[in-house]
Amino acid sequence: MSSSKMPDPITLENIVISAQQVSKKFRLFDNPNDRIKEALHPFRKNYHREFWALNDISLDVRKGEIVGILGRNGSGKSTLLQIICGVMRPTHGAIHTSGRISALLELGAGFNPEFTGRENVLLSGAIMGFEADEMKARLPEIEAFADVGAFFDQPVKAYSSGMFVRVAFAAAISIDPEILVVDEALSVGDAKFQHKCYKKIESFRAAGKTILLVTHDVGQITAHCDRAILIDKGSMLMDGPSRDVVDKYIEMLFSDTDELPLEDRPTRDIGTAFKSLEKKEKSNLEKFTEIDKRIEQRGSYCKDEARYGNLAAEIIDCVVEVSGELNAVQLQPGKPARLHLKVAFHQQINPMYGFAIKNLSGIEIYATNSFMCRQPMPLGKAGETKVVVIEFDVPLQAGEYFLDLGVTAVDGSEGGLAADVRRSVMMVQVASNAKKKSFNGLVDLSPKFSVK
Repeated sequence: MSSSKMPDPITLENIVISAQQVSKKFRLFDNPNDRIKEALHPFRKNYHREFWALNDISLDVRKGEIVGILGRNGSGKSTLLQIICGVMRPTHGAIHTSGRISALLELGAGFNPEFTGRENVLLSGAIMGFEADEMKARLPEIEAFADVGAFFDQPVKAYSSGMFVRVAFAAAISIDPEILVVDEALSVGDAKFQHKCYKKIESFRAAGKTILLVTHDVGQITAHCDRAILIDKGSMLMDGPSRDVVDKYIEMLFSDTDELPLEDRPTRDIGTAFKSLEKKEKSNLEKFTEIDKRIEQRGSYCKDEARYGNLAAEIIDCVVEVSGELNAVQLQPGKPARLHLKVAFHQQINPMYGFAIKNLSGIEIYATNSFMCRQPMPLGKAGETKVVVIEFDVPLQAGEYFLDLGVTAVDGSEGGLAADVRRSVMMVQVASNAKKKSFNGLVDLSPKFSVK
C-alpha cells in the first residue's frame, strides 16, 4: 500500500458496495438458428447450454477502500463490475450501492464514435445528471488531463486506443464520483499517463472515495490496493491482503492445476553468492530438503519452459526465499533473495550452477554462474542429491520476470557442458516500492549526484 492510512472497520454505515450471493447465468447457443428454434418451439425445447459467469459471490466494500480484483481472462471480473455498475442484472442475489458511481469499463463503452471527445464528455455528464453549463465549466480541466491536443475536437472513431482511454478516464473522474470503477482500461495508456492516473487514484483515496480496480498489473494491486479479491471460473477464491492474493494469483497463472492450496503458493549492482549448507540456514534448508516435490508441482512453474542437457545432473526442485519465507513468489526491492536448488547427480561431474533473470519479452536482465563468479563447487557424485543456495540482491523495477536455471559440467568454457538447463522455468514478481519511485527502466544503478 502506498498510504499508511487504514480504512475504517466494517459497519453498516460505511459499506458502500454490498454483494449478497450474486450469480449470473448466460444462455449459450451453438448458432443463431438455435435461438430462434428455442423461442418458437411449441414444447419449449432447450437448444442452449447454461454458463454461470458468477457463482454465489458475496463481498462488502467500505467507503474509502481501494479494492483490486484479480483473475484470469474469462473468470467473471468484468461481469461482476457490470452488475455493480447496474449495466446488467444478476440472475440470483442482490447488489446494493451507496453513492454516485463512475465506471471506466471495456474500451469504447459509453462513447459515441461519431461524436468528438468534447461532445462525448458533455454527453457523459448529462447521463450522470449534470447540467450542460456545469460540465462546460469543467471542460478545460478535463481537456488538460486527457492531453490529446487538437484530437479532443475530432470524432473518437479516429482515436487510437491510448487517446481514447485518456479522454474516457478524464470524463470518468470529472463527475466527482463517490465510487470509481476501472476495468483494465489503463493498461493501454503509456507509462506517463498511467502514472498520472494512479496519482489521481491516490488523491481519491485521500478524499475518502472508493475505487474498484481490475488490472493484470499485480504491482499496481500491491502498491495501491487496501485488499484484493481473486475470482476464478465465476467463484471467489480469496479475499484478503493484496500481497497474499497476488501470490495466489501468480501461482494459479503458472500452475497446471486450477486451484492450489495456500500453503503451497508460490540500490546496488546485483551481487551473487553460491553457497553450500550452513548451520544458520539449517531450518529452512531442512524444510526444503525434506519436501518430496518436483519443480513442476510448484505454483511458480512455467510449463512452457525450454529444457536441454545430457541429464548427468538434474534440477529436481527450486524455490525462492525472501525474508525467511520459502516458496515466495514476490521479490522485495532492496531486499536480498535466495534460490534453493535441489540437484540430483546421475553421473560424477565437476558442476557449475547458474541462473538468469529475464523480463516477459525474453530480454536477459542478468545472468551468471558459479564459474564466472570464481566460486568453485564441490564434486557431484553419482547418486547424490545436493541443495545449492544462490543469494542475490533485487535492484529491479516492479513487474514480472522469468528465471533460467542450469547445472553444467566444468569444461573450461564460461558455460560448461550442459547437464540440465531450464529456460523460463519459473516466474517471479518484483513487488512495487510503495514508498517512492526513484528510477525508470529495469535496474536500479543507485547513482549518487554531486556538484564539484
